[in-house]
Amino acid sequence: MSAEPRVQPELRRMSVDDVDGVMRIEREAYDYPWTARIFEDCIRVGYDCRVLEMDGRQVGHCVLTLAAGEAHLLNLTVDPRWQGNGLGRFMVRRLFEYACSQAVEALFLEVRPSNVAAVQLYRSEGFEHIGTRPRYYPLPSGREDAWVLSRRCMAPAGA
Repeated sequence: MSAEPRVQPELRRMSVDDVDGVMRIEREAYDYPWTARIFEDCIRVGYDCRVLEMDGRQVGHCVLTLAAGEAHLLNLTVDPRWQGNGLGRFMVRRLFEYACSQAVEALFLEVRPSNVAAVQLYRSEGFEHIGTRPRYYPLPSGREDAWVLSRRCMAPAGA
């Protein structure tokens, strides 16, 4: 008896043609999703925008910037139907590896403290809480702070 091969996720470059699928996931995942225009602008200006696919289906996406020796993860989203399967961890690891290969010193991100699953994921991947952005995220009434998290890249041997 042989086990069925497990489908491997693929993290590929996002194009404008992907934005409709990205928006479907954004609207299902967030009360206050990014707009299609934001994703289109990120692609246009050359941010590292990626789509996560499983067996040819969009199941997540992310947006990363690289500048001045730093990387900033602006968006990382997994379709709610696919959450809990390690896909967020897969993207975080791939993006961190990529960022560090581009000679950045650290990867930064913001997260809602109320997003316990995301906070636990980032902490388990070595991210540390380095600050707070007051009233960063919208809520139905008021705003929620953002925790700023960071993970430093390892210095190359002999540096």
